[in-house]
Amino acid sequence: MGRFRPLPWGRLRSVSVLAWTAAGSLAAWLWLLCGQGFFWRTDVRLPPLREPDRWPRVCVVVPARDEAAVLPASLPSLLAQEYPGRAEVFLVDDGSTDGTGALARELARRHGGLPLTVDSPGEPPAGWTGKLWAVRHGIRLARARGPEYLLLTDADIAHAPDSLRRLVAAAYGGGFDVVSQMARLRVASRWERLVVPAFVYFFAQLYPFRRIGTEGTRTAAAAGGCVLLRAETAERARIPDAIRHAVIDDVALARAVKRSGGRVWLGLADRVDSVRPYPRLHDLWRMVSRSAYAQLRHNPALLAGTVAGLALVYLVPPVAVVAGAVTGSVPAVAAGAAAWLVMAGTYVPMLRYYRQPLWLAPLLPFTASLYLLMTLDSAVQHYRGRGAAWKGRTYARPDAVPDEG
Repeated sequence: MGRFRPLPWGRLRSVSVLAWTAAGSLAAWLWLLCGQGFFWRTDVRLPPLREPDRWPRVCVVVPARDEAAVLPASLPSLLAQEYPGRAEVFLVDDGSTDGTGALARELARRHGGLPLTVDSPGEPPAGWTGKLWAVRHGIRLARARGPEYLLLTDADIAHAPDSLRRLVAAAYGGGFDVVSQMARLRVASRWERLVVPAFVYFFAQLYPFRRIGTEGTRTAAAAGGCVLLRAETAERARIPDAIRHAVIDDVALARAVKRSGGRVWLGLADRVDSVRPYPRLHDLWRMVSRSAYAQLRHNPALLAGTVAGLALVYLVPPVAVVAGAVTGSVPAVAAGAAAWLVMAGTYVPMLRYYRQPLWLAPLLPFTASLYLLMTLDSAVQHYRGRGAAWKGRTYARPDAVPDEG
């Protein structure tokens, strides 16, 4: 038998650093598991419903730019809402070149249902994003009807027939100024299965839904595809003028409402679905990278911290397992495997919500690495002067909401 040879000091030190780094990742995951509002749970659905004695009037505002491809699957669902009170839909054609406005009128003629008004505000002035300029125009048209609630919904969102009724009952029953549902995004292609559930998982990690709906907390967020907003609150919070330059407008809206003293609720949807396809990685990449650096307030220090945090939390565990096995570091393997297990376990509820196979859970580090690269690409595009580009418009320096810090 050969004699045992102690490892050189340099190698011992590297193994020790690896083990301690893996232990740091595990500690981070244990904190996320218990101390981040139970973000990983997917049971935050509409609060208890309480139907009002008199159903309030609601106006639905739909900003739409070049949405002819998805309108046939979404607009009829809005027109077919089974709402006991008075409701009507305002579709704001935001400079479309594909016949969006004409198609909307044709769909209304063909399907009937709620009254539909189609109008266009023209090009947005400096300091406004196109979507919020369209929302402003739609709200201005709606206010002539004297609504008590506004439903702000995107042109790619399909609603179940009772969606509006349930939203109003939830807002009335819970006393909320905003009730927002994170629409179930389309998951059909290979890349959608890999990236989309993680997108919602990461969002919930940043903005734990339970904290948003709890009074006295500062956490505020909404999902722009489905936002029921009390009209009086919109005026008090100066929506959308107060957030006119926000690229991440849904989070900005929720923050403005909370600043004004309003209550916000956000949860996952059961019967509100996005019909927009993202079949290729390129499509998903553009969706994330166009606003990722704006989320970090275009701050290089925040970017560096985010990259380091993503690496520690998501990339260190598998690296520790592989490197620890190669170097013979049992502590590194044990800590890395435990962190990886907790990570995968917290991802399982989201995969179940999206009806995806659970074997995708251990692949979360790979998906996180894609998001890390998307974030870096967002910063690169910003410093090249391209900023947030979407549907033919480029916002060179999309400003954050004044108090997003």
